[in-house]
Amino acid sequence: MTELDHRRATAERNATAILDATERLLARHAPVSMAAVASEAGVSRPTLYAHHKALPDLIEAAVERAVAQTLAAVDGAGLDDGPAGEALDRMIAASWAKLGTLGHFADAAAQHLTDRWVQRTHAPLMERLTGLVERGQRERVFRTDLPADWLVPAYFALVHAADELARDRRLSRADALAMLTTSVHDLFGG
Repeated sequence: MTELDHRRATAERNATAILDATERLLARHAPVSMAAVASEAGVSRPTLYAHHKALPDLIEAAVERAVAQTLAAVDGAGLDDGPAGEALDRMIAASWAKLGTLGHFADAAAQHLTDRWVQRTHAPLMERLTGLVERGQRERVFRTDLPADWLVPAYFALVHAADELARDRRLSRADALAMLTTSVHDLFGG
């Protein structure tokens, strides 16, 4: 291994450790600061600052990674396979399962990131669902009296509302998922 390869591998390990540490702090609802992340990651503050210039940059990177993980789960759900209604159920299950492990990012995103940035980052998820909704409308299994650009954000609003109820422990995750599924079916079925 050359010196350059060694430095690159070290930088990649540090980058992963930093994002992992950020996620752990968020999951514990611990205060997130550059100093706390550096300590949690086991890296120096100069190393952290070499990767992320400020806390919002770090939160952006952590949220981007979480969204990428969610996107991978949604893509694994096979939204193009089988009837649109069944694909919707797989989308709900995949996004709900991932949100259960990453829901703590919502508070950090709301605190540190602009709404426009969050919307841009979530655009690939919205595109996947838009394609599914439009297919379901063509198949006449989803309502056609409301456009996809209404149904898609309504879906995400329902998902986040259900997650908030579950995170606040007002509902169990299983009960919140059941209510979410019923609500989405009612929304899309008309």
